[in-house]
Amino acid sequence: MKRVTVIRGDGIGPEVIASALEAVRAVDADIEIMEAGMGLACFQRTGSYLPQETLDLLEESDAALFGAITSPVAYDPSYRSPLLHLRKAFDLFANIRPVRRWHRTVGLVDLDVVIVRENTEGMYTGVEREVEDGVITERKITRRACRRIVDKGIEICLGEGRRSITCVHKSNVLRRSDGMFREIFRERVAGSGLEAKELLVDAAAAAMVQQPEKLECLITLNLYGDILSDEAAALTGGLGFAPSVNMGDGFALFEPTHGSAPDIAGQDRANPVAAILSAAMMLDYLGMPARAERIERTVTEALEIGVRTFDAGGRMGTKEFTKGFLEVLDTV
Repeated sequence: MKRVTVIRGDGIGPEVIASALEAVRAVDADIEIMEAGMGLACFQRTGSYLPQETLDLLEESDAALFGAITSPVAYDPSYRSPLLHLRKAFDLFANIRPVRRWHRTVGLVDLDVVIVRENTEGMYTGVEREVEDGVITERKITRRACRRIVDKGIEICLGEGRRSITCVHKSNVLRRSDGMFREIFRERVAGSGLEAKELLVDAAAAAMVQQPEKLECLITLNLYGDILSDEAAALTGGLGFAPSVNMGDGFALFEPTHGSAPDIAGQDRANPVAAILSAAMMLDYLGMPARAERIERTVTEALEIGVRTFDAGGRMGTKEFTKGFLEVLDTV
């Protein structure tokens, strides 16, 4: 039996994770669930944003399912993101965000792309120093990180039957760092059987709108992937439909792309689909692809018959949507 640590988090995190767990139980997934804390609410209870007990549980787990956390940067200058800490502690070097238009009446663009983003370096080193009249932020790109993320992108494409992979960079300006990434991409993709493409990051943003059918997999560095994946989600229905995973070699943390949305927390207005789809990705990762595929099919079927939250043009709250989703799931 696989062991999964569930971290409900802050804001709407507990609401959407509750829905995701109902979907997991409904498909009879053979997993053991363990609960752990992280984030602002955890700090208010325990005095720690990321307790040692949580780290210990994660060490014993095959995967984790995570909601969202609120970052109190405005009133706690000492705050350091526990999620970034987990990415480094467990070497979760790949952030994988599959983006699809789940129904023809949701979103604006028929996009079906997986964005594979380097997750440990780039602009997110957090190393900054003040200089006269400003601040310098250090951006770190290593050959090892580039090789690992390109290889992960190739693995995903071959596993999913995607035919092409596109390197997204800005090597016309950042010639040494992005130039190195581009060079390694070309070396690693050669001989894979995949068509190797490349786009400057600004051109990639435009291509999602103008030529979505030409994009199958985008492989890119940290900040670019963060921005492009939010754009892709907006084009296909919003962050409420965007799942993701932070993946390493032996452990993976699954989470909806959206944040904690404190403005709607506790109002039964959150769209739980991103969390449900993240749970489906987790089941696939844990060796239960049929259960994962059943959940994914249910998303489309539910939207087709009008089971929708407010952001998708419906009138259902989180709980009513979940009830309707489970009813559809029972027939799929």
